[in-house]
Amino acid sequence: MTGRIRNHKSLKAVLLALALVLGACGEDKQSAGRPRPPTENEPPVVATVPVEPVPQTPAPKAHPVTAKTKETYQWYCAQCHGVKGKGNGINAPHTAVPPRDHTKAAYLETRSDEQLFHVIKFGGLAGGRAPCMPRWGHTLDDDMIHSLVNYIRELCHCEAL
Repeated sequence: MTGRIRNHKSLKAVLLALALVLGACGEDKQSAGRPRPPTENEPPVVATVPVEPVPQTPAPKAHPVTAKTKETYQWYCAQCHGVKGKGNGINAPHTAVPPRDHTKAAYLETRSDEQLFHVIKFGGLAGGRAPCMPRWGHTLDDDMIHSLVNYIRELCHCEAL
């Protein structure tokens, strides 16, 4: 019975401790919730609520397409999507669903950058796409995945949805 109070003496001790804590933190019932009036030489007390600073949202990081991005695409993506992104990689004939041609804007313009990011990170099945598209989230960090999305946009010469 881990986590339960085992006998009445323990329960009484817990309730007594709770009452003491709550009693020490509270006021009597008559003055609860009302400020006390200032004395003759004392200025009135103004209640203040501490305001936590609002965290500044950093400007979105740019995810430029770098030589490292292109190298990563060649290493991980070109096996299926092809060296130039045309969907004709060395593994393409062996997949149940043909890999997406990243040079064709017709489809890619119907997808947001977030959707492309999601499919790269979590795999095709997670995005309702081909189950043979692996998830790369354990291999590639988010910055690289964002950069790959931008590279795919370059290959298709298209904008996001």
